Amino acid sequence: MFNNLDSILHSQTRLAIISVLMGVEEAEFTALKEITKVSAGNLSLQLDKLKENEYITIQKDFKNKYPVTKCRITKKGILAFEHYVETLKEYLDIKKLNFKK
Repeated sequence: MFNNLDSILHSQTRLAIISVLMGVEEAEFTALKEITKVSAGNLSLQLDKLKENEYITIQKDFKNKYPVTKCRITKKGILAFEHYVETLKEYLDIKKLNFKK
């Protein structure tokens, strides 16, 4: 009856990252760290997981001689997020459950 939720996006931190990236062209590592309130190490692991699954791209540059990591959501990531949201809506739509009173 219920579709499975995407296990990649079902992580709180990864879902937060993708949610942020849905609304912006790109986000820097430091901004994502501040928004998600996770350690740099944990954020790196979660970004790597999203990158491995081709949900995001990661670009490393330098700005004023300091390293800057920028993340962007991919088309695959956008589609995965939209599907995840639709699946959650199915879970929340109790009319489809046909409960008897």
